[in-house]
Amino acid sequence: MNPQNIPERLISTSVLVIGTGGAGLRASIELAQRGVQVLAVGKRRKHDAHTSLAAGGINAPLGTMDPEDSWQQHAADTLRESYFLADPAIVETVARNAARGIEDLEQWGMPFAREEDGRVSQRFFGAHKYRRTAYAGDYTGLEIQRTLMRRAAELQVPIIDTVYITRLLVADGTVFGAFGFDVVDGSPVQIHADAVILAAGGHTRIWRHTSSRRDENTGDSFRLAALAGARIRDAELVQFHPSGLLEPDDAAGTLVSEAARGEGGILTNALGERFMERYDAERMELSTRDRVALAAFTEAAEGRGTEKGGVYLDVSHLPREVIMEKLPRVYRTLIDLQMLDITTTKIEIAPTAHYSMGGVWVAPEDHRTGVNGLYAIGEASSGLHGANRLGGNSLTELLVYGRITGEHVAGYVRSRVHLVRDPAAVAEARSEMHGLLNGVGTESVRPLQRELRNVMTAHAGVVRTEQGLQEGLKRLAALEERARLVTAHPDIAGFDDLAHAYDLLGSLLAARATLECALERRETRGAHNRADFPAPDPSLQGNFVWSPDHGVSFESLPPAPDSFRALAEANVDDSVAGKLVE
Repeated sequence: MNPQNIPERLISTSVLVIGTGGAGLRASIELAQRGVQVLAVGKRRKHDAHTSLAAGGINAPLGTMDPEDSWQQHAADTLRESYFLADPAIVETVARNAARGIEDLEQWGMPFAREEDGRVSQRFFGAHKYRRTAYAGDYTGLEIQRTLMRRAAELQVPIIDTVYITRLLVADGTVFGAFGFDVVDGSPVQIHADAVILAAGGHTRIWRHTSSRRDENTGDSFRLAALAGARIRDAELVQFHPSGLLEPDDAAGTLVSEAARGEGGILTNALGERFMERYDAERMELSTRDRVALAAFTEAAEGRGTEKGGVYLDVSHLPREVIMEKLPRVYRTLIDLQMLDITTTKIEIAPTAHYSMGGVWVAPEDHRTGVNGLYAIGEASSGLHGANRLGGNSLTELLVYGRITGEHVAGYVRSRVHLVRDPAAVAEARSEMHGLLNGVGTESVRPLQRELRNVMTAHAGVVRTEQGLQEGLKRLAALEERARLVTAHPDIAGFDDLAHAYDLLGSLLAARATLECALERRETRGAHNRADFPAPDPSLQGNFVWSPDHGVSFESLPPAPDSFRALAEANVDDSVAGKLVE
């Protein structure tokens, strides 16, 4: 089976959206509503996009529960939780436009939980001053994905969810489309477009324990953007969720919802000690993600963890009816994966790579990337979350910038009067694919992927050091050399092996960006813990930006506007009464 023997498909559209999760769908909807031709493509089924896994909720300062809430306070909470590494302009844009995102979803039939009088219910999440997190049970992301898919269908947005994009096509610094292949039949696909919106997620799959499922969030966005001439910002800033499962191996990292701690679950080490007393005696298990993850890591590292390097989360002391009503997804997950009954037995967990707070560098006004005609949104982009993401903000972000970027792109493509296509760019993308299929190398993709995850877990996990990061770079270089000898072997089942080869290429690039930026951030701030630099460094209150050709550079941040800077710098009420964690 060889795509050289299959006719190459040529598709033309005004705007190409890469990614069919919430961000990609919201941008596609905006473009379609404005009468602009759009095509959305993705490498996994649209019904199963990563957005569908988001459980907790979506933030907007509606003031329905706490009338004193405001966009300024939402912005302040976001900036403070980012450890002041977020772009203030992006923060302001999201906070100002969050309510509009909720209104759009309501208009399209989103089944939010509601109060008896019909108002959208809102609850506390960790680090929020007020109740501003709207939700739909513990399936908020799934319901948002369904709502956006319905709206896209109403607008007859074409979606092809079997196309893997391998390269963006660029001529004279301007995008003119993309190249890829169909994962089912292997047919090469060339797509011509006046603009491209990148919404293909983050890079958390490059760690051994990750809440991302197999073959998603493998760093595709990083590689596509970087090879097109864009830059990567904050690659080192990765949120590790405190509670990921350790087994079975093929599901390592699967999340145990923080609602388990919010409802009264306790954390203990292998000695039976409730160890959060050592790290946050005030908030205990309701501390923030970065603190709980660091605490669990430290317990294991200092020899008080389980044999597998984890700790225990226990909800068995809660009434069975509370567990079945408030934690049904957690109950079902443990039964399905481990045949473990959480009403009687404690859960073995460890920190798991959960969210890419960094991503493609984007401008705050419209999320353009610096490459003409290329935009990035959702987890593929950067600038909102800084060193620690405020829980519930990821869903807000994809709605806000999906709409705003769609609006700007509509204007951009309408204003274009001249388009250059470069056959050499197409030939390079085509040649790369043929090389993977026709090579004589003996390396297989899966073992290299596994080794890369082991490298990143050992040397760029929850806690990092100069020596560890340098060793990680040395081991990465060896893997990069071996990757040159990878040959893909399609079979009767399809072209998954070719997709895995490209996943590996994306992961290797994302890993290099992460390691090199983590090396330069010689401080501890938020989710980035440097054992050799345990304090924050005021001179590093800015962003590290990376590209394949120029490596790492530092960019300072503008000050936050007066409208919310004082609120962000004010003393925070850390009480946990009535609050869920992030």
